[in-house]
Amino acid sequence: MRKKKSNKIVLPPELPPEISEDDIEVSDEDVQFLKENRHYALGLSRIDTKSITKHVSRVADVKEDDLEAVYEKRLKKKALQKEKEPSGIQLDPVDALPVKTLDGQLYYRILPKTSTLSGLGEEETGEDNKDGLVKLTKVERRAKLKKQKREAKKQGKELDNEEEVQQAPQAAVLAEVKEDLTAEEAFESKKQKLAELGMALLSDPDSNIKSLKEMLQISKDNDHAIVKLGLLSMLAVFKDIIPGYRIRLPTEKELEMKVSKDVKKMRYYESTLLNSYKEYLKKLIVLENKPSFQHVAVRCICTLLDAVPHFNFRESLLGVVVRNIGSSDDVIRKLCCATAKSLFTNEGKHGGELTVHTVRLIADHVKAHNCQLHPDSIEVFLSLSFDDDLRRPDKTNEDNRVKNKKNRKRKNLEEPSQLPDSDKKKSRKELMTKMREEVAADYKAVSFTPDVAERRKMQTETLSAVFETYFRILKHTMQSTAVSHEEIASSDSGAFGLHPLLSPCLKGLGKFSHQIDLDFMGDLMKYLRKLASDSGNSGNSSQKISKCLTVSERLQCCIIAFKVMRNNLDALNVDLQEFFVQLYNIILEYSPGRDRGEVLAEALKMMLCEDRQHDMQKAAAFVKRLATFSLCFGSAESMAALVTLKHLLQKNVKCRNMLENDAGGGSVSGIIPKHQPYASDPNLSGALASVLWELNLLSKHYHPAVSTMASNISNIGTTQNQVHLSNLSPQQAFMDLSLEQESFNPQSESMKFNSKRKRGSGSSKSASTEPTLGTSSIDEDEVRKKLSTHFMLLRDIKENERLRSELDRTTLHLQLYEQHKKQKKKGRAKTKKSVTLAA
Repeated sequence: MRKKKSNKIVLPPELPPEISEDDIEVSDEDVQFLKENRHYALGLSRIDTKSITKHVSRVADVKEDDLEAVYEKRLKKKALQKEKEPSGIQLDPVDALPVKTLDGQLYYRILPKTSTLSGLGEEETGEDNKDGLVKLTKVERRAKLKKQKREAKKQGKELDNEEEVQQAPQAAVLAEVKEDLTAEEAFESKKQKLAELGMALLSDPDSNIKSLKEMLQISKDNDHAIVKLGLLSMLAVFKDIIPGYRIRLPTEKELEMKVSKDVKKMRYYESTLLNSYKEYLKKLIVLENKPSFQHVAVRCICTLLDAVPHFNFRESLLGVVVRNIGSSDDVIRKLCCATAKSLFTNEGKHGGELTVHTVRLIADHVKAHNCQLHPDSIEVFLSLSFDDDLRRPDKTNEDNRVKNKKNRKRKNLEEPSQLPDSDKKKSRKELMTKMREEVAADYKAVSFTPDVAERRKMQTETLSAVFETYFRILKHTMQSTAVSHEEIASSDSGAFGLHPLLSPCLKGLGKFSHQIDLDFMGDLMKYLRKLASDSGNSGNSSQKISKCLTVSERLQCCIIAFKVMRNNLDALNVDLQEFFVQLYNIILEYSPGRDRGEVLAEALKMMLCEDRQHDMQKAAAFVKRLATFSLCFGSAESMAALVTLKHLLQKNVKCRNMLENDAGGGSVSGIIPKHQPYASDPNLSGALASVLWELNLLSKHYHPAVSTMASNISNIGTTQNQVHLSNLSPQQAFMDLSLEQESFNPQSESMKFNSKRKRGSGSSKSASTEPTLGTSSIDEDEVRKKLSTHFMLLRDIKENERLRSELDRTTLHLQLYEQHKKQKKKGRAKTKKSVTLAA
């Protein structure tokens, strides 16, 4: 083995001797040469002076004999540092689980060290050995660093990817948690701020009136929950701090005047309150059109209008309420209707002016929507109340005038006898009268109760608007029935039915019929007669009307006609015979599930029970028709019809001959000798020639009340002492039996009733009890069979549903598989095309 030659140190060249600048002489030729050839000196500027100084200074101030010893020490230090360095890389405690020894110490797993320098080849080591103790230049270092980076990238890609995969989900989760925490903290801080501002305003509104602007600013937040809380908080504040009068801002002249500090403070308070209230209302009106805030905005508007109807900007609030009074949303519609009803009932808060305005707006709303609104939109008119005394002329004024004239005459007679009063007494009297007039004027201005003349004017305006709406609805119904039924259903029929406002319109006419002007009575009765007309009595128009209107609506038309006639009995002279004809025909068209039974009971009470003495032929026709009606329908309708029938038999004694069971019919036949059940006119039916055989069947009715009533009616002709049921009306009978039907058991009740009726011998009792036992056992077997078949059917239905769900699932899987096949075929075709194109 050859010994390696020791690398000799190459010493730098010796520097020239130092010469002071003063001793250096530069000739003019040298200066001129440098000026002409400056580009020769560019190389000197590019010399790396730093590397030269390092190369010179690394062995500076060291003697030649000591240089080898210095470099040997440096090499020994580097070797010791390499031995002390660990041979592996210690992992993070999060990434690897530690091992605990018996001593209690923790040791983590260590991987073999994979440094970037381990992959260097023999060439580099050889170069290092060649270089020896000499430091590398910049170019050499750069080349070495590039090689190290390339190898480090190849080796460290896998480790970097693993670390990124582990750190990425943790960072995302932490970011989400931080965002949630910050959002919750912001929500809680805003919520607390709203509570603090609201409490400060409620405790001292004069000094904290500026807080309203801060609450408005918070309510403009992007968070919907914060906006809703802000609106509701400001609602509570405004309800409490709004004064009991309307605020009038000062004019320019009033602002120029000098006023006290209290007046300035009050003006600032009122102006700030009014401006904030205005901005709040604008915010509510804007949010009322957005679906997410509609409920909250409408609730705030209705609450404000109900609480402070006297305050400023009430017209804008009322416009929103009337606009949503026929909404399809039940919550919004109920809120608006309740607000309108409270305005009508509590006129003391606003003096009645808002009532007139509300009624006018509703009338315009009905006109704009062509009478196609929800029935609740005009049912609010039923909450109106009118003073009948305002319609009468004032007798008190006339009495006061007469008294004043008499007092003047007495004074004129007494004045010459009395001495003239002194000037002081006159001045006192004048002052007293002036003071009283001023106090009365101030009280009138402060109080919301207007004068009698103003109240009479507002009441007439309200009545005109209400009846204008009612007559418009009747006219629209008449015009719509003139069109064919199909055209109506396609064009005008809305979401609330064909004629949604007719029923509440008729109710209102019935309630306020005594307030209608006599000039319009004839037209009203004409419209009601046409609406109530049936298809078999008149021409084509009545046929179309009967097709469009229901039985309940036609019955209501008859009821309203009788109410109007009864309230204006002295002024009207109208024949109601045609309404009796309509009722006689409508009874057979009644259907329990479709029509309202209470309306039928009210019509029977109004037209047959409470009316004056009827014609004998007409009363007999209604008796026969009601007996036939009671056989066809339920116990409630049958009871109402039987109560009416009994009233008619008690009033008309000759009609009791229909209870006789002669072979040829009743003993009194009248003008028409034979009964005609299909006649449309009750006067031409000839019911007196018939017999009430229906009572025999009704006496065996399953309901004991109906059977007892039928037996009592059949015994009217035989018994002398009549038991009058004057307190029981058809409406009351219908309501009682309709409520009893929910908890009524027909079997037990009929058994008890039959046992009471059949009070005979003991044999009859035993005979009656024996079949009941047999029937009870038979009923139990039938019930068991029915229950078994019922539950078998339910089980089959469930099994069918399960099989259908499985079938749907399998068909869906097959469809997906077919789609997958198609996609595969398309992919293969594409690959083939690409291969052919490439070839």
